[in-house]
Amino acid sequence: MTRLQTRRLLIVLRWTGLIEGTSTILLFFVAMPLKYGLGVPEPVTVVGAIHGGLFLAYVGLAAVAWLVGGVPLGLALLCGVASIFPGGPFFVDHRIKRHEPPIDPEPAPVA
Repeated sequence: MTRLQTRRLLIVLRWTGLIEGTSTILLFFVAMPLKYGLGVPEPVTVVGAIHGGLFLAYVGLAAVAWLVGGVPLGLALLCGVASIFPGGPFFVDHRIKRHEPPIDPEPAPVA
């Protein structure tokens, strides 16, 4: 896997984590209070299904990032554990960013 491909994978992992973290917060602090406080169960069904897919995608991408050498095993496992807690992926994001390869500068034009 090239550096550019690794960089793209880690950017996708980071974005997936941010969206997954947002879905967890929406599920725990909006949908579940609507269900148990006001008796409106539909938001939990919708947000829960979306969150479940995002959770699987995030954990799967973390595993792929580890398998291709983009992140160490400990960080991939941390992604999995953090995704269980509301906002957890927000705290792991900066650690993933540290493993992104730098962007190569454009080559100088040949005279």
